[in-house]
Amino acid sequence: MRLQENDPIKILVVDDRPDNLLSISTILERESYVTVKASSGRAALKILLTEYDFSLILMDVQMPDMNGFETASLIYQRDRLKNIPIIFITAYSHEEETMFKGYKVGAVDFIYKPVNPELLRMKVGVFVELYQKTQSLIAQEQKLLSINASLQKEIEEREASEQRVRELNRQLMQNNQRLKAANEELDRFAYIASHDLQEPLRKIRMFSDLIVQKKGTAGEMDKHVQKITNATERMQQLISDLLRFSRHSVSKGDFVHTDLSAVIREAIKELELKIQHVDARITIDEMPSTLVIPTLIQQVFHNLIANAIKFCKKGIPPEVHIYARHEAPLVPHNGNAEQLYYNIYVKDNGIGFEAKYLDDIFIPFKRLHSYHEIEGSGIGLSICKKIMEQHNGFITATSVLNDGATFIIGIPEKQVSLL
Repeated sequence: MRLQENDPIKILVVDDRPDNLLSISTILERESYVTVKASSGRAALKILLTEYDFSLILMDVQMPDMNGFETASLIYQRDRLKNIPIIFITAYSHEEETMFKGYKVGAVDFIYKPVNPELLRMKVGVFVELYQKTQSLIAQEQKLLSINASLQKEIEEREASEQRVRELNRQLMQNNQRLKAANEELDRFAYIASHDLQEPLRKIRMFSDLIVQKKGTAGEMDKHVQKITNATERMQQLISDLLRFSRHSVSKGDFVHTDLSAVIREAIKELELKIQHVDARITIDEMPSTLVIPTLIQQVFHNLIANAIKFCKKGIPPEVHIYARHEAPLVPHNGNAEQLYYNIYVKDNGIGFEAKYLDDIFIPFKRLHSYHEIEGSGIGLSICKKIMEQHNGFITATSVLNDGATFIIGIPEKQVSLL
């Protein structure tokens, strides 16, 4: 309990003789001190159990049952009392042993009997003022500690707020990047709708007009119908690819531990006729089991193997080697820098491509070859990229023109964001 500026100054006087208690109280009355009297050490301790707002304790050394030194030792064992100064009153004038004991238990001074009233008032005044200043300093220290704690909290809140702002800015940048990518995809979709889809439409209309006008022989009419059929199939393929690209969405429950060997075998089974047609040879090394969406990963391998067959060299049977390595990701990737990946390699002996086109081949509907040279919509690898992003992974490639290509997909060993 701290003294307030207008609080009365309380002094505890402890002496076993009533006349000494009266004498000291009378001397201190002139200074408007409030004195509380205790006739023994035990009585003093009892008072201090409920009243601890004393500015000073005046205590006789020689008392029956419990002397002043013993009482002082017990008083200073309590944290809330240990700052109250104690002046001992003794008849043993300047005995070194007595003074040593007194200072050892925590006394601030001695007054010797018979008590000199002026000296008593002077010493009491000095130690009361010292105690009040000490209490004032303690109060200021506590106030400063409180202010510092408040400032620390404000700093922490500000840092947390700045961190939230940085996080929001990061999310905003990511959203802007996704929005930019979505706009680019929308632009490409618009291009497909306005250009690639209209190309087969123009053919259908042109050859339909020729049939309606009955221009040409019966054989030519059959050719016109075949052209219309081919254009229709081309349009159907484009529309189907557009829908497949736009529909991919996944959830946590779609991921299951899967043997990638089984997934690859299923993809090969779907391509069986094409593989037999070009006499392709596909070799599969031991594959890991990991957490994936089986149907989507199967589509990735289907597209990569189909491309290896499609972009083969004329007159040379395609050879595809699929193998795995457990290692760090091969491209800069978001997430834990120490995270290991299952990197799956799909290597072929086909026509390959120039390294400068690496980014282009994963852009939807971006083609390195004319449709008339090699069939396809240019959507397959972009679908693979989208699927690998949904797996928190990646897809990349290495190639030399006319010397084959190697496509690598990276699947995290642990799908941390899904667990």
